[in-house]
Amino acid sequence: MARLLSVNVGLPRDIAWRGRTVHTGIWKQSVQGRCMVRRLNIDGDGQGDLAGHGGEQRAIFVYQVDSYHYWEARLGRNNFTYGQFGENFTVDGLSDDDVCIGDRYRIGSALFEVTQPRVTCYRVGIRMDEPRMAALLTSSSRPGFYFRVLEEGEVGAGDEIVKTADGPERMTVAATNALLYFPGHAADELERALRVPALSPGWRTSFLALLQHEQSGHPMTGNPGLAPEGSPPPGWAGFRLLRVAGKRRESRSVVSFDLEPADGRPLVVPLPGQFVVLRLRPEPNVAPLLRSYSLSGVPSAERYRVSVKLEPQGAAGTYLDAQIEVGDKLDVSGPRGDFTLRQGKGPVVLLSAGVGATPVMAMLHALARANSTREVWWLFGARNRAEHPFARESRDLLKDLSHGRKYLQYSRPGPDDRQGSDYDAPGRFSVKVLKTLGVPREADFYLCGPPAFLDELTTGLASWGIAMGHIHTEIFGPGRSSTPGIVGESHPTPHQPPGWPGPGPRVSFARSGVTTEWGTGFKNLLELAEACDVPVKWSCRTGVCHSCESGLIAGDVSYDPMPLEPPADGNLLICCSRPRNDVIVDL
Repeated sequence: MARLLSVNVGLPRDIAWRGRTVHTGIWKQSVQGRCMVRRLNIDGDGQGDLAGHGGEQRAIFVYQVDSYHYWEARLGRNNFTYGQFGENFTVDGLSDDDVCIGDRYRIGSALFEVTQPRVTCYRVGIRMDEPRMAALLTSSSRPGFYFRVLEEGEVGAGDEIVKTADGPERMTVAATNALLYFPGHAADELERALRVPALSPGWRTSFLALLQHEQSGHPMTGNPGLAPEGSPPPGWAGFRLLRVAGKRRESRSVVSFDLEPADGRPLVVPLPGQFVVLRLRPEPNVAPLLRSYSLSGVPSAERYRVSVKLEPQGAAGTYLDAQIEVGDKLDVSGPRGDFTLRQGKGPVVLLSAGVGATPVMAMLHALARANSTREVWWLFGARNRAEHPFARESRDLLKDLSHGRKYLQYSRPGPDDRQGSDYDAPGRFSVKVLKTLGVPREADFYLCGPPAFLDELTTGLASWGIAMGHIHTEIFGPGRSSTPGIVGESHPTPHQPPGWPGPGPRVSFARSGVTTEWGTGFKNLLELAEACDVPVKWSCRTGVCHSCESGLIAGDVSYDPMPLEPPADGNLLICCSRPRNDVIVDL
């Protein structure tokens, strides 16, 4: 008979970690006597990061004493105490190889249901004083599991654990864990997991993404269940020389360049909305400038068009505008990016401001070329007519669409700008404007523009009831960081790392505009990015969760530890990789 050995609780607290402060509830201590288990927690317990832990589906974490013995032997430790792994219940029995998702157990006067394996993050490594612990727990098939509380009640150490019902499909915790994190996501096993009603929504979403990819017939690269499936791999590694075949001014502050293959070989047809990286060399003995520019023209294998915003102090734009002419050659990466037009028959809203029009122009070209019958809304904001790129081009393309509509707003109309001809109304776009126009809520919304524009409209659309899966955004420049549990995280401008540069390969963070040398003091590219205050996303820091998956524009990396499953082709996991030669990362 399985038995509850210890009930462990602990409230979140702040701890020092690598010069930062982490808010975490992973420190648990055994409690004496009986405890009340409630729908979301045990009395006296709490989680520090409710986005990643806790909630109804993860109310109680369970870990087995047999796994304690396993880790004591493997890690050479003998100082574990109950609650060591952050668990609420330390149990004798209930192996991950035996317990199934959906199994129900009576402990004391409370009733529980198994919902998912544990999802490990870096904080278990802090608690265990073993940075690789997240990867070790997942790869060992000893993750432990979560209970949902079906009936609240009292529990205490020594209580027997009585199974009251078997979960349907009899899919064990270990098998469920392996199905998500290990290579080989068999469609029949995914379908089987999705038939289990008790499976938590997060895992259900991951398995559904994996199943949809399996059923698509496309080759599997990366793990769509962990990192959302993006675009196909870039058409070529590194850079190709493309010749400038045309140059023209689109507005007072935007200039376009037409690029053709210098060697005559066809280009890769980009997906509408993708971008390329240009490697520019204004000065021969200085590190090149790296800039990402959306493709703004017709998706084509013969010619690309990039449109560049000219900033007063912009080194790349100034160089391109002043020194690059027709006939010159530029280093250009393969198209990449997952801000792309989705297939379908529903309405499309292309909503942009300023130079943010560039990726959605490519989408508008694609829709017009296909003679799309979809309802297409072209919504664009500029300061005035002088700052309005692609005005005639977008108007002509909309004429080719049977259900094309446009609405233009100028925030600062000039004295010669004509309302009703050059633009429709003064002001800036908001959800209130969209409602007034009658924009359909069932549309796919594609947004690109300044950060404040994106923040306001994304928040507004969500409040309007638009599902996040129908809101697609493109951010120029560095993205947003995701550093779960870190308290008071600041976001200074990216910079060179402190101290002398290292002797290793050159590392470039393209979006952040930082190029430096690799130093032996860094264990991985994530640590170097953090030293440069480059915005990053991470959670496990050991190659398990793929939160840190980023584009690898050029170069090669090695891994330590090896990720449980490699990233998608053309990407890398920065949390466990090191450069083998000069690398350029899309961060």
